[in-house]
Amino acid sequence: MNSRLTSPRALVIALATAGVIGAVGAGAYTSARAVGAPATTNAVVTAPAAMVTLPDFSTITSRDGPAVVNISVTGTMKASDDQAAAEIQGIDPDDPMFQFFRRFQGQMGPRGQQQQRDVPVRAQGSGFIVDPSGIIITNAHVVKDAKEVTVKLTDRREYRAKVLGADAKTDIAVLKIDAKNLPVLALGNTKDLKVGEWVLAIGSPFGFENTVTAGVVSAKGRSLPDDSAVPFIQTDVAVNPGNSGGPLFNARGEVVGINSQIYSRSGGYQGVSFAIPVDVAIRVKDQIVAHGKVEHARLGVTVQEVNQTLADSFHLQRPEGALVASVEKGSPAEKAGLQAGDVIHSANGQPVVASGDLPAIVGQSQPGDRIQLQVWRGGKDVNVSAQLVNANDKVAEAPTKQDNAAAGGKLGLALRPLQPDEKRESGIANGLMVEDVSGAAARAGVEPGDVILAVNGTPAKSVEQVKAVVAKADKSVALLIQRGEDKIFVPVRIG
Repeated sequence: MNSRLTSPRALVIALATAGVIGAVGAGAYTSARAVGAPATTNAVVTAPAAMVTLPDFSTITSRDGPAVVNISVTGTMKASDDQAAAEIQGIDPDDPMFQFFRRFQGQMGPRGQQQQRDVPVRAQGSGFIVDPSGIIITNAHVVKDAKEVTVKLTDRREYRAKVLGADAKTDIAVLKIDAKNLPVLALGNTKDLKVGEWVLAIGSPFGFENTVTAGVVSAKGRSLPDDSAVPFIQTDVAVNPGNSGGPLFNARGEVVGINSQIYSRSGGYQGVSFAIPVDVAIRVKDQIVAHGKVEHARLGVTVQEVNQTLADSFHLQRPEGALVASVEKGSPAEKAGLQAGDVIHSANGQPVVASGDLPAIVGQSQPGDRIQLQVWRGGKDVNVSAQLVNANDKVAEAPTKQDNAAAGGKLGLALRPLQPDEKRESGIANGLMVEDVSGAAARAGVEPGDVILAVNGTPAKSVEQVKAVVAKADKSVALLIQRGEDKIFVPVRIG
C-alpha cells in the first residue's frame, strides 16, 4: 500500500497511502469566460460570441460531499529486511544513507541472508456510500493487508468498518459500517460519458479530507499493463495518494468512476489519472454483497497489439484488433476453434480496436456466458462462438503448442529443424530453430535460440516451406516465435 516509487521504471502506480493526516474544507469554483471579437480597423463591430460557462461544482460538493468518506487502515505485511528497515527509518532504500542505517538494525540472518518479517502498515484512502445502511465502495489496494479499517464521515463521526470482500482483478472492495440513514450518491452510466466532458473528484489526498479537484475526461477504455480487465477512464483531474477509492462525478453530480491509479515518474500527480468505470464497480459490489466473492470469466487466449507491419502481413485494411498469440489447451478458446494468428475484430458486437479491448469485454461477462467473436483468419472473416468459464478454474495445461515457422533469404535467418530431444524438452511438435540472424529479422528483434513456429499463420514444418511463404509475401511477414515459455508475433518488413 505504499505509493512511493523506488524505480523510475515504475510508471503506473496504485494510490493507497497518505503520509499527512489532516483536514481541509472542500474547495469549489464557478467561473465564466466571454469570448468576443475586437473591432476591426474599419470600425465594423461583430456580435460577441456565446458565453461559455463552466459547471457549478460547488453545488455537487455541498450536496454530495457528505457521502464521501475518509478511510484509515492499519495492519501488517511481510517485508524483506531492506523494506522493513526503510519502514522503520522512513528512508528510501535508494537513499545513500539507507545502507548506513541498515547495518545497525540487527535484522540480518546468517551470512547476510535477507529475512522476512512483519512490518506495520498504515494507509489512508477514500470511499463513498452507496447504501444508507452503510455499504461503502473503495479500492481493494486501500484495504490490502488491513487488520483494522476506520471510516470517518464529514461530520467527524468515526466507525470501525468490516471488509465484506475485495477483488484484486478490478481493484474494488466493499466495506460495511454499523450506521443507518446515511447519505448516498447517485450513480451514473459510464457509456454516456463523453471524452472532453467535465468531471469532478472528491477524496482525501495525503489525508486532507473532502478535497475537491476537477478536470475533463481525456479518454475512455484505456487498458493498462497490470493484467487488469478494467476499461479505465483517463482524466486530467488532479488525484494523489489518498484519493484512491474516491468518486469521480460528471457535471450532473452522478458517480461515473472510482479514482484508482495515476501515471507518474515522481509518485505524485503528473496530469494523467485513471478511474474504474462505475458500471464495473457496481457489478463487483453486487457480487460481494450477495456472495462475499467475485467470479470472472476466462476465454483462454494470449493476445497482442496489431501494428501496421502485422496488419500488412495479415492483409488487414487497418492495424486494428487483438492478435491471438497463443491458446490455452482445454480452454473455451480452443474448444471454439480459435487459433494463433487469428485477429479478433469484435466481441459480442463490440469493436475490438486495441488488444486491451478484448479482456475488458470478457471481464464484463460471467462464467457460463457465450461470447460471439468476429475473427479475421486467412484473409476472410470467420464467426466464432465460445462459452466462457470461471477464471479461477484450474487450467489443464500450459498454452497450446502450435506448429509454426520463418525463413532465411529476405529475412536474414539461418534455420534448422528441431532435434528430437529439443522437441521433447520444449513440447513443440514442429518448428525451426534460429541458429543465426541478420538483416531484417535482426532489426525486428529475432534472436538466435528463438524457435519459429509459423509465418503469416502457416506452420513452419521445413525451411523450404518457410522460404515459399516468404517468397509470396509483399511488404512484411509475421513470425510466430517461441522464446522460453513465451510466444509472440514479430512483424518483419522485407520490402
